[in-house]
Amino acid sequence: MTHPNAASRPTQAVVLAGGQGSRLRPYTDDRPKPMVEIPGTGTPIIGHQLSWLAEEGVTDVVVSCGHLAEVLQKWLDSADLPVSVTTVVESEPLGRGGGLKYAAAHLPHPDRPWYATNGDIWTRFSLRDMADFHTERDAVATLALARPRLPWGAVKTDGFGHITDFIEAPPSTFEINAGVYVFSPEFASLLPERGDHERTTFPRLAREQRLAGFPLPQGAYWRAIDTAKDLTEAAKELAALGR
Repeated sequence: MTHPNAASRPTQAVVLAGGQGSRLRPYTDDRPKPMVEIPGTGTPIIGHQLSWLAEEGVTDVVVSCGHLAEVLQKWLDSADLPVSVTTVVESEPLGRGGGLKYAAAHLPHPDRPWYATNGDIWTRFSLRDMADFHTERDAVATLALARPRLPWGAVKTDGFGHITDFIEAPPSTFEINAGVYVFSPEFASLLPERGDHERTTFPRLAREQRLAGFPLPQGAYWRAIDTAKDLTEAAKELAALGR
């Protein structure tokens, strides 16, 4: 039996792959951030993302390129990809919101919902469940929410100032924007031509209660690849997962 929401699950997505990746140098001296390989997998971050999107029912992806776009385009042209990919390059920097709007204009079905993901996110969870969550809440935009592990150990104290426990890399008590989204068709028209939608469009939708937050399921793998340390941690975690 097909799920009642199956028809409203996106089959198209935007990957935002234009970042400089300055904190990942020297890896990003000759390639954009999404082209950095997870050690031991032989595949760049964007390769993992496109496989994941395909597994989740996506057939068409628009990749928004920026920094060293030609390196990314060359890889996309030569790789055996599980989805149909279109690349777009901003002729001038439009900001995060403007870039998203520009990329969305190249989606094959502007009248249907779509996913978006930041190009430096390495994760696995059910996008179909997230799309159903989005539909059930009648949201215009839904953000995946993660609780990243803090890079430091934490301590617990009692009411008298005695330390009672040490906790290695505890999860954050706050949820953060995990960089994965579901958008309804009308979302693109609410984006700024240039500038940052996280300061304009998202707060407006939040005030109107049309912005939903989907907590990543317990045990879902999620990591933002920001630094060389993130690369080595991701490689260790993947080895432990047997991927």
